[in-house]
Amino acid sequence: MRTQVGIIGAGPAGLMLSHLLHLYGIESIIIESRTREEIEGTIRAGVLEQGTVDLLNATGVGERMMREGHFHHGIELRFNGKGHRIDIHELTGGKNVTIYAQHEVIKDLVAARLKAGGEIIFNVGDVSLHQLDTPTPKIRFRKDQDGELQEITCDFIAGCDGFHGPSRPAIPETVRKEYQKIYPFGWLGILTVAPPSAPELIYANHERGFALVSTRSPEIQRMYIQVDPRDDIANWPDDRIWEELHARLATHDGWELIEGPIIQKNIIAMRSFVCDPMQYGRLFLAGDAAHIVPPTGAKGLNLAVADVQVLARGLESFYRSGKTELLERYSEICLRRVWKAERFSWYMTSLLHRHPDHTPFDRRIQLAELDYVTSSRAAATSLAENYAGLPMEFETTAGVSL
Repeated sequence: MRTQVGIIGAGPAGLMLSHLLHLYGIESIIIESRTREEIEGTIRAGVLEQGTVDLLNATGVGERMMREGHFHHGIELRFNGKGHRIDIHELTGGKNVTIYAQHEVIKDLVAARLKAGGEIIFNVGDVSLHQLDTPTPKIRFRKDQDGELQEITCDFIAGCDGFHGPSRPAIPETVRKEYQKIYPFGWLGILTVAPPSAPELIYANHERGFALVSTRSPEIQRMYIQVDPRDDIANWPDDRIWEELHARLATHDGWELIEGPIIQKNIIAMRSFVCDPMQYGRLFLAGDAAHIVPPTGAKGLNLAVADVQVLARGLESFYRSGKTELLERYSEICLRRVWKAERFSWYMTSLLHRHPDHTPFDRRIQLAELDYVTSSRAAATSLAENYAGLPMEFETTAGVSL
C-alpha cells in the first residue's frame, strides 16, 4: 500500500488529523489496533475547549455535538462547605466549555471519514515503524491481529497511538527525553443513571479528598472521588462511594446530590508525562503518544486536537509549496502549548487534592489559594482562560501564512 500520510491510531488525534488532511486534499490511511465497536463504545470523558468546538464546527463534524452537547458558561469550586462559581463566559469575553464525551467525538469523526471514502483499517496487530529517517518511511502490521504481514509506504507517519503504542519507542532513546510526574492519588470514577445534580461541573476540595461532579447526558452522570491509586475497586461497594460523595460535596445551603444506580466504576492512576521532541525524521507524535495530563485540567483531548492542527498545517504547506519550516518546528510549537497545559493541570490537581504528605500548614495554604482564586478577578480570569483554552499560537515563519 502507498499513501501520503500513514496514521497509527484512530483516537481523536488520528481521526481529526485524517479529516483535516482530507480537507487539504492530502491522502491518508489510518490503522487501529481495536475494532470500530471498541473505539466507539469505550466511554470516556469529554470537556471540550472553545477552540476544539470551533474546529469541529468549522470542519463540518460538529452538528451532533451542537445538538446533544452540554454548554457550560462556568464551573464551581467548592470548599469549606460553600460553592464559588467561576464565570468562564464573562471572564474570557464569551468562551464556554462543552461537555461532549470523547467517544461521541470519535463516532462523528469515523462517520465523516468513511462517508468521504477515507480508509481506516481496524483490528490490526504487530505494528512496527521502519526507515523513519528516509523520505519513504514504512508501517508494517498484521490485519485482523494475526493475519498476513502488510506494509504501508508513506511520505510521513503520524504516531497517534497513545501512551502504550509503538510510535514513541520508535524514536531512539538517544534522541528523546521524557519528563514524568506520578501523583500519589487516583480517581475512582462512576457512571450513574440519574438526572443532573448541578447545572455545571463541580470541583470539590474536602478534608477527605477531592470530588468531581459532571454530566454525560440528561440521564447519565459522571462522578469521581480521590482514592489511593493502589486500592482495589472491590473495596468500594456502591454505598461507600455514595457516602464519600455526599460527605465531600456537602454544603451549608441544603444542596443535595442525586443518587442513582451505578452502572460503571473503576480506579485510574494519575500522571503527567511529556516526550521531547515530538518528532524524529518523518515521524510526528500527537496526543497521548507524546504527552499525558492528569484529568483535573480537562486538557487531554484538547491537546491532541491542537497538535494535529499544527501538523496538518505543516503538511499542507509541504505539499502545497514544498516548504518544511512548519514541520521542522512542529515540536517547538506544540510543546510550548503542551507545557502550559501541563502547568495548568498540575495547578488544578495541586489545588484540589489532599496530598498524603500535607501538613496543617500546607492545608491552610491550599485553602488560602482557593479563597484567593475565587475572590480575585485577576486570579479567576487566569483560571478561566486556561480552562476554556488558550488561543492557538500559530506563527508566520519564513513566508508561510497561517
